[in-house]
Amino acid sequence: MSQLEEILAFNKKFVENEAYVPFETSGHPAKKMTIVTCMDCRLIELLPRALNIKNGDAIMIKCAGGMIEDPYSSTMKSILVSLYELGSQAVYVIGHTDCGMYGLDAKNMIEDIKKYGIDDQAFAAVRNQGVSPEKWLNGFHSVDEQVKNSIAVVKNHPFFPGGTPVYGLVIDPKTGELRLVQ
Repeated sequence: MSQLEEILAFNKKFVENEAYVPFETSGHPAKKMTIVTCMDCRLIELLPRALNIKNGDAIMIKCAGGMIEDPYSSTMKSILVSLYELGSQAVYVIGHTDCGMYGLDAKNMIEDIKKYGIDDQAFAAVRNQGVSPEKWLNGFHSVDEQVKNSIAVVKNHPFFPGGTPVYGLVIDPKTGELRLVQ
């Protein structure tokens, strides 16, 4: 049985047994918060527990490194939707120690991409869109600076509502300990 078949078989029983009932909630965050964080699999259960949030309490936006680099990215659009349409009243940008984006070198990633058979023509197509893979695929060298830079993108967006708090935190993915970034 493939992974997809296992998922679908499990899901069928999940729905039949109404196992979804404990997770029923409104689409609006009860704690009126939006969290932007890393996609790291260690944070799936740890981060909500460390923040004392449960299903329905917050909007959770995940992306590599929790990085908000472009004011017109889907991440920033999601933040704006969470504020204007879903009732969030604060944004939390949460990076983490031991992040895979820390020190990520675009040259190495480009080599890895090419090992999967992506050719120079694909890279040329990306460059023709005005994107430099050598810049776009880089990580960061300081989680605190990454969080600060992401906060600046959010706060400086022309559609971001003035007076809305934006907080920066770093979580330890081993212990769940949070620290404030200032």
